[in-house]
Amino acid sequence: MPEFDLDSFKKTWQEQPVQQKYDHSAILEMLNRKSRNYVKYILWISVVEFIFFSILGLFYILQGKESNSFISILEKLGARKTTELEGSLDNIYVVLKVLSLSITAYFVYKFYQNYKKIKIEENLKKLILKIIQFKKTVNAFILINIILLISFTSVFTLFILYVLNTQNIEVTNSTLTGFIIGAIISTAVAVLLIWLYYKIVYGIIMRKLDKNLRQLKEIESQEF
Repeated sequence: MPEFDLDSFKKTWQEQPVQQKYDHSAILEMLNRKSRNYVKYILWISVVEFIFFSILGLFYILQGKESNSFISILEKLGARKTTELEGSLDNIYVVLKVLSLSITAYFVYKFYQNYKKIKIEENLKKLILKIIQFKKTVNAFILINIILLISFTSVFTLFILYVLNTQNIEVTNSTLTGFIIGAIISTAVAVLLIWLYYKIVYGIIMRKLDKNLRQLKEIESQEF
């Protein structure tokens, strides 16, 4: 989609044979439509993410791959594989996955609400406020996803330590330190990857939306 530049639009308008002041309502409608499209793009991206992670989560639950990976870690640390341990891990994973998908579904709904509220016929001040509100929703969505990742990793790490304690497994200080450092590093890398993903995918659209917002504020300042 070609970029819209307010100054270029004004210049082109003013160079028309019949000199007249550029039409704020025409510019506003164009910016409004573009803003609505940007919000729609983020809405569809979030829907695709929700569907993808729902299918992936269901696959892992049915295959038991997630619990198996944590059991492998426990076995390497000396823990015994038991039916109770497998059941506990499966339950924790299902609860965390349902929580994650519920939060994602909530934000998908919020994005849809924001999309529906941005209307062409609305006045400029309301449009600006709704775009600002949408930006806050996107930022909250990104932050919540990062917090969820850190929380989930912490829960599983604490669970592993709990199992080692209940099974009276003695782990050397160097092994325990290495495990905790490894968990911290892997979490930090995962957080960085998530941040980069949202920075690239959502960031491109949000920068375009920011540009529209600046131009809308410029129009608003000129109307007074």
